[in-house]
Amino acid sequence: MTKEKKLNFGLILTVYLLGIFMGAVDTGIVTPARTVIQDSLGVNANTGIWMITIYTLAYAASIPVMGKLADRMGRRTIYLLSIFLFGLGSLLCGLSHNMGSFTFLLIARVIQAIGGGGIMPVATAEFGTTFPEEKRGMALGLVGGVYGVANIIGASIGSAVMDIFGTTRWEFIFFVNVPIAVFILIAGFFALPNTREKAQSKIDGLGIGLLVIMVLCIMYGLKNIDFFNFTDTLTGTDVYPYLIAFCLLMPLFIFVEHRAEDPVMHLEYFRNKRILITLTVAVITGIVLMGLVFVPQMCENCMKIKTGDGGYFVIILGIFAGIGAPLSGRMTDRRGPKMVLSLGFIATIAGSLFLIFVTTVYPGWITVIISLVLIGTGIGFTMGAPLNYMMLWEVDLRESNSALATLSLVRSLGTVIAPAIMVGFIAHAGAGVSGDLMKLMPTEINVPKLPYAEELNQAMKEQNITGMPDLTAMTTVKIDMTSAGTKDSDVTIPDSLLNELQNSDVTTVTDSAHNMAKYMFEEMSPKITAKIYDGVDQGIDGVNTAIAKMDTATAKMKKGQAGMTKGISGMTQALAKQDAALTKMQKGRAGIQKGYAGVSSGIAAQRVLHDQLSTVYDYMETVGPAMPPAPYASRLPDSVKSGLSPAVVTMLEKVYSQQQLKGMIDGFADNITTLTTKVNKLKASRDKLDKGIASLTAARAQVAAKRSKLISQKASMTAAIAKINSGEKSTRETLRQMKVLKAAVPGAFKTAEKNYLKDVDSRSAKIESTFQKTLNIGFRQIYAMTAISSAVGLLLLLLYRRKLRKDS
Repeated sequence: MTKEKKLNFGLILTVYLLGIFMGAVDTGIVTPARTVIQDSLGVNANTGIWMITIYTLAYAASIPVMGKLADRMGRRTIYLLSIFLFGLGSLLCGLSHNMGSFTFLLIARVIQAIGGGGIMPVATAEFGTTFPEEKRGMALGLVGGVYGVANIIGASIGSAVMDIFGTTRWEFIFFVNVPIAVFILIAGFFALPNTREKAQSKIDGLGIGLLVIMVLCIMYGLKNIDFFNFTDTLTGTDVYPYLIAFCLLMPLFIFVEHRAEDPVMHLEYFRNKRILITLTVAVITGIVLMGLVFVPQMCENCMKIKTGDGGYFVIILGIFAGIGAPLSGRMTDRRGPKMVLSLGFIATIAGSLFLIFVTTVYPGWITVIISLVLIGTGIGFTMGAPLNYMMLWEVDLRESNSALATLSLVRSLGTVIAPAIMVGFIAHAGAGVSGDLMKLMPTEINVPKLPYAEELNQAMKEQNITGMPDLTAMTTVKIDMTSAGTKDSDVTIPDSLLNELQNSDVTTVTDSAHNMAKYMFEEMSPKITAKIYDGVDQGIDGVNTAIAKMDTATAKMKKGQAGMTKGISGMTQALAKQDAALTKMQKGRAGIQKGYAGVSSGIAAQRVLHDQLSTVYDYMETVGPAMPPAPYASRLPDSVKSGLSPAVVTMLEKVYSQQQLKGMIDGFADNITTLTTKVNKLKASRDKLDKGIASLTAARAQVAAKRSKLISQKASMTAAIAKINSGEKSTRETLRQMKVLKAAVPGAFKTAEKNYLKDVDSRSAKIESTFQKTLNIGFRQIYAMTAISSAVGLLLLLLYRRKLRKDS
């Protein structure tokens, strides 16, 4: 009693509770910063949860070790060592931000957890054994209250720290522990008694080692089970080997503990029905407590506030847990732990059900506060005093450290299993968010009308240029957002965007959807524009080919036209020569004809003279000598003489004999023969010339016809060249229009993107509402789990029929 009088219980209580507060705050303080930290260090949500899970694993593994070491080395020694490790781990956690290493953060969290594992059991054992019995209930109630309140308001403190220093300086949520740890180390060194057990049995090193391995195996294995895909994950290499190892080590651990002088865990605990119920209820309280981890996110979703600010709502939980914890201690002293725990579970069930059926359906300040008040009160009644009482009253005083360490260890089992399942609820709801949001996305991209689209479509048909897409149809492009990220999609969504969407909160989900839509548009538009470019390029190639053909045809025609012009000129010259030759030939023929006519006339005249003289000769032959010798002109009777031409009469005036007359007749006969020969020659010449004229005339007609045909062809070719030139001008205009259209495509799609994203942003309210409702499904499942767990706890308490009293 003398020693007790020297102890300053108020200061001892303060130092221990401050340590409990610091250790418990650190679980909650990380909660609002979890997504910020994982994004900062470049890991996804499944990996990021390890910053909480690994702390819980290492914390659970260290509890029995630290509890047993406290029995040997003294509670103050182990408590201050735990505070030192916790402070060192906090410092290293903060430095991991500067190092940019998530692995380093996890190592630092393990150091923190090893220290944290020695804080709660040692402090609880100290209050439960050294404090006067009349103060013990209050002290144990304060332990549970501080632990629960710290767990709860840790999220609020995290939000406040990030608001003060900014989300980019999240290391300060760990640095705040360092000065607190330094203060506790200094104050504890002077104020705390170093209580230890007098027995010096051999330490159970092998049992401690096996227990640590078993705890890590069972908790790691259970943590990796996806309860939505239970069979597949149970057979995964990160689950079943650890569960098998736990099962194989269990018989060995039992064997070692039976032979140990001072076992790390008394197996008798598990043969005592009341202790077994106590430990099972402890698991349930761990599960219920982990539901608080998601309260900030739930509040953010229901109240549509940004990530980090949800931690402030946890203050409500802290206030009512802080009120309920010491009250539960007093009530436990008076009414016993069973009633207190029952009230706590009932309040938790009421709060969880209210949250499921009211808060998530009608989110608002009032409904959120009511659910948090009920849950906070329930936590205050179930954490701390009742379970500590139930455990301490069933064990000897010298086993208090081990008993409370076992209680903390078993409670940690619930805190490991619960987040694995609860994160699964959120993850599955988050996975559904993607599909639900994709259905809200606009399904069409409205592209401004491309210049000359209609004209080019018509030109392509008229010019028979293939390969061009229907440019007028490009004003509306379908986009299938529902298949985004699936094998049916033309676009592969990167994990970073999917994680961003799944890790969004209700205030950032529109931005995430905006980023998703922007990415999909940027991924799809190059394919669409490439199709347009390819088609336009094919059209340009076709037009250039047509222009080249036109140029070739024009050049060929112009060359032919030049040949025709030369031919026409040659033919014109030939016609002129032919005309000159014809003129000359016709002139010669006229001369020949004139000579022919003259000779023919001479022959006729000579023939007349010859015939008349022959008549006279014949007459004179008839009359003969009877005629007197005189000129024949005077000797002829008038009847004969009247038939003669005057020329013959004149000629007969000189004729006196038949012989003379004969000579004259023969002379005329010779002249006629000569002239006949001459006229025949002239006729032959004339006929020959007529043939030449006819031939030349025919040749001239052919040349003239050819010339006329060539002139006509030249005129046709000139018209064809004009037509080709006109067509080429039109085709070159088409080419210009194609180039203008092609140049306008990027601008058109930039405008389309702006309009599309504006359409996405205009659906912000619907997107937020859909996100909120879908994610609320996960929160309903989480708090259904806490309600069911609490109901199971109530049923177990029905089996706990004995009101425990510790024998004096």
